Amino acid sequence: MHIAILTCEGFNELDSLIALNILNRVKKPGWRVAIASPTAKVRSMNGVVLEAQATLKDACEADAVLVGSGIQTRAVAADAALMLQLRLDPARQLVGAQCSGTLILAKLGLLDGVPACTDLTTKPWVEEAGVAVVNRPFAAKGNVATAGGCLSSQYLAAWVIARPAGVEAARAAMQHVAPVGEKETYVTRAMANIAPFV
Repeated sequence: MHIAILTCEGFNELDSLIALNILNRVKKPGWRVAIASPTAKVRSMNGVVLEAQATLKDACEADAVLVGSGIQTRAVAADAALMLQLRLDPARQLVGAQCSGTLILAKLGLLDGVPACTDLTTKPWVEEAGVAVVNRPFAAKGNVATAGGCLSSQYLAAWVIARPAGVEAARAAMQHVAPVGEKETYVTRAMANIAPFV
């Protein structure tokens, strides 16, 4: 299982790195998680520089792709050359997006009939793209999921784990990262958010 986390210039660290960490809690043969970027290095909204582990082509060939958000997502969505490279296919891939990453999926035409979650800043842009936004932290339909709010990256990660590896694997990954003294409450809430969509 190859999972790519699409991470562009101006990315939100919480989206890409929380998902990366939780997804890497799964220790199965062939399970691989990579930051995929359009350039060799990308700088976050707060100046953190990451080296890409995969290309956009690699992401298009991955089994799952998560699209994070960032302060330059509208520019990414308006970049025709970059968007043409994103040949994501929910018929063969799990595809998820968070916050402004939802705008990317909307512009790619992947949210037709899919309930969309996003952050409050991005909501009007997603609606302008013709996609209805629901007031929830996570929603999915088939192989496409969206999440709204920076810390909802945990729900996308748990969903991506649960789909191929099972609910118990997702629960175990969430248990590992949950705060001490709140583990059961935290894990129960996370699993309740994804359960209807697994």
